[in-house]
Amino acid sequence: MTQWSKSSWRSKPRVQMPDYPDQAALNAVEAQLARYPLLVFGGEAKRLKKLLGAASRGEAFLLQGGDCAESFEQFSSDAIRDTFKVMLQMAVVLTYGAKVPVVKVGRMAGQFAKPRSAPTEVVGGVELPSYRGDIINELDFTPEARIPNPEKMLRAYTQAAATLNLIRAFSTGGYADVHQVHGWTLGFTDGEKAAKYREIANRISDTLDFMSAAGVTADTAHTLQTVEYYTSHESLLLEYEEALCRQDSLTGKWLAGSGHMIWIGDRTRQPDGAHVEFARGVQNPIGLKCGPSMTTDDLKKLMATLNPENEAGRLTLIARFGAGSVGDHLPKLIHAVEQEGANVLWTCDPMHGNTIKSSTGYKTRPFDSVLREVREFFDVHEAEGTVPGGVHFEMTGQDVTECTGGVRAVSDEDLSDRYHTACDPRLNASQSLELAFLVAEELSARRVAQSEAAAI
Repeated sequence: MTQWSKSSWRSKPRVQMPDYPDQAALNAVEAQLARYPLLVFGGEAKRLKKLLGAASRGEAFLLQGGDCAESFEQFSSDAIRDTFKVMLQMAVVLTYGAKVPVVKVGRMAGQFAKPRSAPTEVVGGVELPSYRGDIINELDFTPEARIPNPEKMLRAYTQAAATLNLIRAFSTGGYADVHQVHGWTLGFTDGEKAAKYREIANRISDTLDFMSAAGVTADTAHTLQTVEYYTSHESLLLEYEEALCRQDSLTGKWLAGSGHMIWIGDRTRQPDGAHVEFARGVQNPIGLKCGPSMTTDDLKKLMATLNPENEAGRLTLIARFGAGSVGDHLPKLIHAVEQEGANVLWTCDPMHGNTIKSSTGYKTRPFDSVLREVREFFDVHEAEGTVPGGVHFEMTGQDVTECTGGVRAVSDEDLSDRYHTACDPRLNASQSLELAFLVAEELSARRVAQSEAAAI
């Protein structure tokens, strides 16, 4: 294998990346970004890797969630707060169900670029380049808006820095107090349609009351007031990633300074491609999307390339097959991992394989299909005797109507009410929390079954 450098990806085949018409402007932006401070630090990435290693052994559980693509126009402190809040609520519920710590990783502060199924799109007989995310071009359907503009990388960096600043304040400033977080969740279970989740919520309340009676309060236990919260995104725009890649002065290792965890998408995971080449040389935890087209041979090559030292927590395999198809694809990939003796964390992305067009013409994802894929993911791992270590959702804290179903029964006709996504449909706050309750029930039931089996 050739020697790695942070720019060695430039000699590899590249896909899903823009061709900038003004090379001088691109060079100037890259040079400017290269002088900017890192957004994350080596110690944080190392800590996250350790936590993900625990999740791969069933000693923790990964909750990864957030926007399909962050928007410049919709950027606000309220939007960040609301998504962070729902992630905390989901984590409390999942912690109770799994009885292990939940590792919280947001699709935030860097999720600005999106791969597309086609390089162009046609509207009203007019063909233009596809929208590739706010870091690259604009959503407006005009020739000018769709021209890749490198200056957008600077705005993405500024927004990512502001997002991280607010998240760090929320994480340590008392907003994340577990009693407050659970109080928000109790409000969700008050409604008649959510009453079936009240029993779990009440059991969590009883646990917190017992802890308080035993003297374990927010005043005496710092961990009840603060959380560890990490960021992640798809490392799609490699000019941006390279500009923020720096060598750790303490270890000499290279760090992708754009986010704690980066992942490689299902469309950009070519073993000899540019995205794999960049990711193999940085010390961050790496995610790898595994869709129906992933072969066992490619998976083996990718694991050897991305995690040559077989380090626990380094590589997360994110399964995304679609409801009804998990059993057709996941077992053979699990067998390939087992044959190689590879250390990986298995998680489930039940969003991308379940996208359909509604009867009203909107792209959507049915809540029942999302839940079904999660359950199939757990079933396969139970049958194989392996660890289902986490879930990966596209979701928002906003009250949008983009995915159908859930306790509020969003219908095809409701989608037009608050359909705000620039790319893919997201679970809203209510659907996200409901899904957390349902996954918690699955985790709790499987934990009880395993305990009973072990006692026989």
